[in-house]
Amino acid sequence: MPQWKIICTVPTETSGIALRHATEQFGRSVVEGVAFVGRAFVLFIECVYWLIADPRWLKPVWRAAVASEMMSVGVSAAPVAAVMALSAGIMLSIQAVSSLQDFGAQSRAAAAIAVTMFREFGPLITAFLFAGRSASAVTVRLGTMQISQEIDALRVMGINPTHHLVTPVLIAMLVMVPCMTIFIDILAVLGGGIYCAFDLGMTLSSYAQYALAALVPFDAIQGLIKSVMFALLITLISATYGLSVQGGPAQVGAATTRAVVTATSAVVITDMVVTFLLAR
Repeated sequence: MPQWKIICTVPTETSGIALRHATEQFGRSVVEGVAFVGRAFVLFIECVYWLIADPRWLKPVWRAAVASEMMSVGVSAAPVAAVMALSAGIMLSIQAVSSLQDFGAQSRAAAAIAVTMFREFGPLITAFLFAGRSASAVTVRLGTMQISQEIDALRVMGINPTHHLVTPVLIAMLVMVPCMTIFIDILAVLGGGIYCAFDLGMTLSSYAQYALAALVPFDAIQGLIKSVMFALLITLISATYGLSVQGGPAQVGAATTRAVVTATSAVVITDMVVTFLLAR
């Protein structure tokens, strides 16, 4: 008669060690995440404090610092934003015309493009642009100052790093991100109009009438609310990572990567939550 062997898999000590290691890593990640959120919240409170309690931000020197940050994070990004906006508008127009063609409703493409851009794509494109461009720049600058002990030198001289380095960036972002969102919305809708005029023979005036008829003030307000929240998140995340750098230049690069990834993820999650709350 054939002999059958019953093989039982018994957890070995190695698998137990691996499970324990994975559990420890997960717990450590959770603790580090909570600590990071706490540091970012404290940084936000400090920025609000310096804006309210210290009138020095009204002085010309401080206003010049804010204006310089606005030029750096916003105005200098306008060419890239224009290319992205026109490309997004044309892409949306191609998809809208192709989808609505089956229902004979190509003329509604203008409404779909306008509403989609002002509610969703405009704020998201702007946030992705600033998360990749401004967040990395802020993290690199603060991280380099941190490892070269310039932050400590400011504290020794009685200068608060949050007031001197972070608050101007926060104000610049809170102003420029909504402005850039409107800029991208308009250019994207214009790009969609150019494609509709080319593909459907629709005049730009007719396209503008369809787009304006579909939009309501709350569409723009919803996009601006999102852009303000995105600006706050991107600034706090990038500044917190930059001020937390320890070690050498390699850590600055790692912190920059984490800042961009975290900021982008936070933008997407926040957009989902805000859309769920406002669009119901």
